[in-house]
Amino acid sequence: MQPIDKHAGNIVLIRGAALWMLMALLLAWCMVGLNFGVPPLKTVFAGKFVRLLQAHIDFLLMSALILGYYATKVPQPWTVRWAMVIGAFTNSSLFLLMAIFPVFDNPKIPPPQTFQIYLFASLITTSYGFGKGAVIIFKSTFKQ
Repeated sequence: MQPIDKHAGNIVLIRGAALWMLMALLLAWCMVGLNFGVPPLKTVFAGKFVRLLQAHIDFLLMSALILGYYATKVPQPWTVRWAMVIGAFTNSSLFLLMAIFPVFDNPKIPPPQTFQIYLFASLITTSYGFGKGAVIIFKSTFKQ
């Protein structure tokens, strides 16, 4: 008899979610520092404060979403697991990049092509990971 994997092979999901929760916590402390006027933080986060807040919230939301997929205990292919974890980071990091580099957040000037490529690669990766994962979970409900 084979031992049951308590993680259903999805260990990368729980590790990724934990890392992105830590990132959200770090960003929360950065926001506290900004509100207290800590000079180095004002230099690092030269963009809009709301973008830093969006990054913080997105890291939390992505962590919660990953934990939801993990909690189903439905085994996912490695490509789906990694796409979820990488996509969760890249998606949230888009807001972080705008908070650090205001040039990415200027409606009058289009962002550099590298940023646009990163943005679309992130959207595709995230959509594949969470979309395919949802289909796999949905299909698992019909198995006998």
